[in-house]
Amino acid sequence: MLKITNLQKTFNAGTVNAKTALKGFDLHLENGDFVTVIGGNGAGKSTMLNAVAGVWKPDFGKIEIDGVDVTSMPEHKRAAFLGRVFQDPMKGTAPDMEIAENLSIAARRGTKRKLIWGCTRKERESYKALLAQLELGLEDRLSTKVGLLSGGQRQAITLLMATLKRPKILLLDEHTAALDPKTAAKVLKITDKIVTENQLTTLMVTHNMNDAIAHGNRLIMMHEGRVVVDVSGEEKKKLTIDQLLGLFETASGKQFSDDKVMLSK
Repeated sequence: MLKITNLQKTFNAGTVNAKTALKGFDLHLENGDFVTVIGGNGAGKSTMLNAVAGVWKPDFGKIEIDGVDVTSMPEHKRAAFLGRVFQDPMKGTAPDMEIAENLSIAARRGTKRKLIWGCTRKERESYKALLAQLELGLEDRLSTKVGLLSGGQRQAITLLMATLKRPKILLLDEHTAALDPKTAAKVLKITDKIVTENQLTTLMVTHNMNDAIAHGNRLIMMHEGRVVVDVSGEEKKKLTIDQLLGLFETASGKQFSDDKVMLSK
């Protein structure tokens, strides 16, 4: 479903501020894979995710989604393949519009718009059923403006919007990092439910080692623009944080030292 081959990206090339973020990055995802991505600051996690999303074009390499070469495809066209949830709960929704209106926008993604009612009665009923599954009490608040919701509620709405049209790839960019631990756990539970029920191919970047191990069927750890650890299946299920750090040190020859990630142990 996703094939990234020899991806390279250097920012400010040819200047004293040159920074190589991806160095021959390779990653292949099968249909339905749920891959968690972890690494220290500057490892290239967000650069890789933004490259898949089309935020910037790589200097070299190839990105294919479901067999389609999207390497040179602009971001707005590539969006037809993708769903994305950002770290900031304020992104991904229209705060001055109602919950139902936001979901209606997501439902019409990629289709031609007409001069008709933006949200029909039938659609509102279907949205109530979807929201009820979140167990956040939002099914009775369809007319509430999204800007009045809590961060966790907004992230849950954004997840629904990002997956309503069942994207080829779901990109989760530290989507619980700005939430308190209890709310983050709730959003991750909702994430697991949506991903599993829709069999979505998913890339989830996180700074939390426990979350990286507990969620998904595969874990990759990045360092200096490359994948240095790649575990899946039974090996991932039995993995501990100390074992993960050991794998990192063996592969990279360095001790892991990112404070933000270490504090999440």
